Amino acid sequence: MKKHLYKNFDMKADENAGTISGFFSTYDRIPDSYGDIIAPGAFTDTLKAREESGHKFPLCWNHNLDQIIGRVDSVEDTETGPHFTASFFDTPLAQEKRDLVKSGVVYQFSFAYDVLDAEPVTVENGVEAYELKKLDLFEVSIVPIPANPRAVMTDIKAGRRNSKKDADAIREAIALLEGVLGELDGVDDPDDGEDDAKGNAAAKDPDQSNPGKERLLDFIKNMEATK
Repeated sequence: MKKHLYKNFDMKADENAGTISGFFSTYDRIPDSYGDIIAPGAFTDTLKAREESGHKFPLCWNHNLDQIIGRVDSVEDTETGPHFTASFFDTPLAQEKRDLVKSGVVYQFSFAYDVLDAEPVTVENGVEAYELKKLDLFEVSIVPIPANPRAVMTDIKAGRRNSKKDADAIREAIALLEGVLGELDGVDDPDDGEDDAKGNAAAKDPDQSNPGKERLLDFIKNMEATK
């Protein structure tokens, strides 16, 4: 039986990093919306097997295996639950999803798994639950809709994309704009009918050009071409 279990977490953005971290599950004794609780140690075997294989768990977007946006770099199984750190890939899709995370619009984790061992239990106040005792973990996902509002996660760190390259491009654009404005400052406004006629004639003359404007337009075209 394969299931998707959703957990909540709080996140914050760090402009200088490119990772995401938190608890994708917790070992509290409060049943989630599926009526499940997860026993401490439920992930022990699956984490060990993946570590020994040398293959990382994928970080997915909303459990879509066609949208793998990163990898889980490490998982530490703590008393609270499995705490993980993952990094985003340097791909357009991953960067798009990272921007959504940075915006705070999407802020939940989830994971997909297979139940290998479980049993019904009674928790506090006589509440019936299903305790998941051994799980096979497949992937961790960033999701827009949670199922368990009580699971609190820890941290998001999502850095600037191509920060040096972007900064250089912005500086070049500013320099070009300043040049255009400087050239426009040297043009006097026509103040009589004769000058108006000259100005209109010049505007219609295809040979008349503004070198700064042309450089700026070329720059914009080049920026669009490299997106």
